[in-house]
Amino acid sequence: MTSAALWTASDVLAAIDGDSGSVDREWKANGVSIDTRTLNPGDIFFALSGPNFDAHEFVAAAFEKGAVAAVVTRDPGTCPDGTPLIIVDDVTVALQQLGKAARDRLTGNVIAVTGSVGKTGTKEMLRLAFSTLGPTEASAGNLNNHWGLPLSLCRVPADTDYTILELGMNHVGEIRALTKIARPHVAIITAIEPVHMEFFSSVDEIAAAKAEIFEGVEPEGTAIINQDSPYFGALSDAAKVCGISRIVGFGQKAEADLHLHNVDLGADGSDVEASVGGSMVAYHLGAPGQHVVANSLSVLGAVDAVGGDVVVAANALTNFAAPKGRGQHIPVHLTGGAFLLIDESYNASPASMRAAMAVAGRNRPEDGGRLIAVLGDMLELGAGSDDAHRGLLSHLQGNKFDLVFTAGQHIQPLWESLPETMRGGHSLSPDKLALVVCSAVRPGDVIMVKGSLGSRVGAIVEELCDLDQSSLESQAKVVNGN
Repeated sequence: MTSAALWTASDVLAAIDGDSGSVDREWKANGVSIDTRTLNPGDIFFALSGPNFDAHEFVAAAFEKGAVAAVVTRDPGTCPDGTPLIIVDDVTVALQQLGKAARDRLTGNVIAVTGSVGKTGTKEMLRLAFSTLGPTEASAGNLNNHWGLPLSLCRVPADTDYTILELGMNHVGEIRALTKIARPHVAIITAIEPVHMEFFSSVDEIAAAKAEIFEGVEPEGTAIINQDSPYFGALSDAAKVCGISRIVGFGQKAEADLHLHNVDLGADGSDVEASVGGSMVAYHLGAPGQHVVANSLSVLGAVDAVGGDVVVAANALTNFAAPKGRGQHIPVHLTGGAFLLIDESYNASPASMRAAMAVAGRNRPEDGGRLIAVLGDMLELGAGSDDAHRGLLSHLQGNKFDLVFTAGQHIQPLWESLPETMRGGHSLSPDKLALVVCSAVRPGDVIMVKGSLGSRVGAIVEELCDLDQSSLESQAKVVNGN
């Protein structure tokens, strides 16, 4: 890649509808930020505002940390005269305009992924795979919404070979707006599941909303769709309506273009044999789970779609590890031994709960240990919430969980359905439940913590990690000078 600045003042002013006032000096930016806590010197600061915050309060702090300019709707009155401020009507719209300009100047391939579940893990596998083929950039974390996606694009150098973007939604029309900014060459849909049902009348409506991704696909582009899904036909038809002629299916079905032949599912990863473009490819996948295996096929399909070396890309997937909060395995050392913590605390839906339970079930506890589930609410499920939570019981029993702890209001129907022998504890507060779980855990246990982000079960993960005696011993050595 070149070492040129990411953006110049002229670039930014040409891209967005804004007024720089009397400040006409040229500046150069090496990054784009919306948060002073993570802002780096040389960034442009976009002062976004929301229902509970107004980043205009932090514009002065942004410049103190080294911002070269700020995009604002008004002069906050806290900056010295001559400070580079670009005044716009709407900062979010301005960020989207700069994102479109960033996309327009890209000369490499853009790959976009969406789906009810699995999109962030798939995005990370795409990052790994394409990084073996050339300079690659990808959305950080889950920057996948109306400001996260353009922010991701704004950070991509113009000469990047492969740009990986994640597209998320919980309402009709959101993917449509994002894909028209992203304009991908390859669009992947991982799965269609009953997620965000509070905002949709049916799963069919969710499928139609996910299919909006095809509306932005570039001419001669490729759609990659889960062929094991009952919505494969509907999604394929939607892609064709959008003028996409190259539709690639992935999954276990023999007719799938990306066909899984054999898989050895392990507790820490999987060995996979698959047909890609008619050729057999064998590779080791560094994270466990049947769902991860399926989504890895879509990754290789994307590589094949842009003419990349599939074997090289597949070999890179041995280094794939589950992202934080999405299946990360954490050994926690206690006096007398360790327990295994599986952190699934970032999000939850019925489908992802089932997948996580299956993965945890392959991690058999050591002698005397127990397989434990700590579960929080699955949110945005609408009228079917009680049944969805109750329905987890059969999967807990099928994967031989010994003990279950629950936190929250929506998951109470599951708690009430649990056999007495499986009940570990229940509380509406994850903070209070954390005390109970921490007092119950012992060496040899395998503990999976999972819930929607809003359920705040991540606090339980933090408390369990704080039990680690090896960390405490290391801190003590530092304090004592040993």
